[in-house]
Amino acid sequence: MIETRQLTKVFRDRKRGAVCAVNALTLRCEPGRIYGLLGANGAGKTTTLRLLATLLRPSSGSAAVAGCDVVREPERVRSLIGFLSSGTALYGRLTARETVEYFGRLHGLAGAALPARIRELFATLGIAEFADRRCDKLSSGMKQKVSIARTLVHDPPVMIFDEPTLGLDVMTARAIVQFIRDCRQRGKTVILSTHVMSEAEKLCDRIGIIDRGCLRVEGTLPELRAQYGAADLEDVFVRAVGGES
Repeated sequence: MIETRQLTKVFRDRKRGAVCAVNALTLRCEPGRIYGLLGANGAGKTTTLRLLATLLRPSSGSAAVAGCDVVREPERVRSLIGFLSSGTALYGRLTARETVEYFGRLHGLAGAALPARIRELFATLGIAEFADRRCDKLSSGMKQKVSIARTLVHDPPVMIFDEPTLGLDVMTARAIVQFIRDCRQRGKTVILSTHVMSEAEKLCDRIGIIDRGCLRVEGTLPELRAQYGAADLEDVFVRAVGGES
C-alpha cells in the first residue's frame, strides 16, 4: 500500500523564492488497485511520484510504501518499488540482457535465478530476440520494454508509472497498458500518472486530480462523473481544475 499524509515539497528558486510543488497531499493506494494521478504539466504529479520513490526528500508531511517510511527507510522502499517513466535512460553500450542483469544484481538476484528471471521477462514482453542487441540500436518501443524488464526484475509489490506511454506508437502503448493491467491482476499496488484520459478511463480504479500541488478531487470514475455531471473524463478534469464552469 502507498499512503501519504500532508505530503509537501517546497523548492527554492532564486527568482521566485519558495515554490510549493506538492501541497499537503493526502492519498491512499491499495494492493490490487490502480490509482490514477491526473494533472496538467507542472501540477505536481512527477514530484509526488519522485517523493514516493525516495528520489526527493519531503519538506514536511509523510509518505509510506508497504509500511516503510520514505525518509527513515529509503533503501527498503527502493527494494519494494518499480519505477517506470517515459524516459528509459538506458546505457546505450549495454545489451538488453546486460542491462536487466545489472539491475537484477543491484537488487540482490544471483545464481541461476537471475538468468531464469530474465528469460521469463523477455518472453513475456516479446523481446527475447533483441536480448543481445545494444540498447542504442533498439527502437523507442523496445527500449521501453527493456526498461519495464529492468523495473520488474526483482518482482516488486509496488509499481509507479510516470507517463509510461508518452511518445510510443499505438501497438507499443497498448502493450504497456496491458502490462499495467497485469500488475493489478497480480495484486500489486499501482499508481499511474498519465495525460491520456482514455488510458485513465480504461485502467484506473480510483482517480485523483492534482492542480498546483493540491489534490482537488478524488474518487472512482462513476463518482467523479456524477459529481461533475459529465460522462467524459476530460470534461471532469477541466471542470475540476477550474477550466470550465
